[in-house]
Formats: sequence, structure tokens, C-alpha cells
Amino acid sequence: MSIRISALLIVVVASMAAVHGSVPIIVSGGAGKRVAMNFSNKAEKQLENGDVAGAKRNVDAALHADPKFWPALYQRAGIFASQGQFQLAIADCNEALRQYPGFVEASLLRATINAHLGKYAEALKEFNYLISIHPRRVTLGRALKQRAWFQASCPDPAFRNGQQAVKDAKAACSISEWKDENTIDTLAAAYAETGDFDSAVRYAAQALAVKGIAPVDSKRIQQHLTLFQRHQPVRL
Repeated sequence: MSIRISALLIVVVASMAAVHGSVPIIVSGGAGKRVAMNFSNKAEKQLENGDVAGAKRNVDAALHADPKFWPALYQRAGIFASQGQFQLAIADCNEALRQYPGFVEASLLRATINAHLGKYAEALKEFNYLISIHPRRVTLGRALKQRAWFQASCPDPAFRNGQQAVKDAKAACSISEWKDENTIDTLAAAYAETGDFDSAVRYAAQALAVKGIAPVDSKRIQQHLTLFQRHQPVRL
């Protein structure tokens, strides 16, 4: 798995865990949907434990029970993205949004994948739209964080905007009460894009000090800190 795909996997898994951890998904329907939801819930627990293969089996079972079950379509999109199967991931995001047009998380995942694929205009347009509709607070925080990361690290300078990235990242940090290491790291990257490497180093160090930080996140943020200490920004 490449470094870029690994970075995207972090975003995908964090986003999916956050959705189920803080944004209740309520689905009405008959027995078929209840069966699908049971499989989907099992898959989510497996994803949290790193069992992607097991999660995929349960997601497939959920969609066998109900092919239009949009939470499972979103889960499968995340799994496809983590495996580098981006077109399949986008197709599942599109179908989830056809089934439930208000499913902001699927739009956010689609925008993140498009940014990863170099479809920068499409990604930024979707980030902007998602923020403009004022989704629920926790989702807004993720959208702001993702737009900040994009505008701080996009390889194409035409899409970078360090000042806006700092503003978005600060707002996202406030929403997460400064307890999320990845959001604080995004703020560090935003400051690096503005050329304020002292602030970038300070916030990267703060991100590393977050209690309970996962080893994979610690390693990645430490790599960013090294860049900032060398007065180098992060790029997608």
C-alpha cells in the first residue's frame, strides 16, 4: 500500500468511526433492513478493530439482504477506498447519495477521494458545498478539517489557501475541543502553508501530546513535525 493510500485510509477509517460514534444513523423499514443493519453494525465493530476482511464480508451480507441499504454502501465505499479501488468507492458513494441525498458523510468521503485522485476542482466544490449547508456540528467539524487539509497540502498551488486553511482548522479544533490529534495536525499543516513554521512545529507537538494517540497517527504526525522543523510544508 502506498503512502498516499495509507494516508487516505487514515481519513476513511477515522471518518467512518466518527460517524457511528457521534452521529446516530436511523433507518426505518422492515425485516430486510433490520437484518442489513445487524450486519452493518457487526462490520463497524470489525472496522474499529482493524478487521477489514471480516467487515467486508458483513457489509456484503448487509447488501445481499438489502442492496439499497445506504449505510452499508457507505461502509463498502470506505473499504474500497482503503484498498485503492477508488472508482468502486465513488460508485458506492454515489449510490448511497441516491438512496439518501442528505447523507453528508458520503459526500465528504467522495470529496476526499476526488482530492486524492487529483480531481481538485470537484473536491473543493464539494467541500465548499458541504460547509455551506451547515450540517450538524460534528460533521461540520470534519468537513472543515478536510477542506483545511486540502487547501494546506494540495500539490496544485492554484487550490492552496493557507489563510483559509488556518481559519477552517481552528474552527474544526474548536468543535473537537482540541482533543483530536489529526485535526490539530491539520492546523499545523495549515500554518506551514502560510510560512509560519514556528506555529506549525508548536501545533504538531501539541498533536503528538494528545492522550491516547494511536501509534500510526503518532508516526505520521512526527513525520510532519520533521518537515516543519526543516521549513517544509506537507503535500498530498
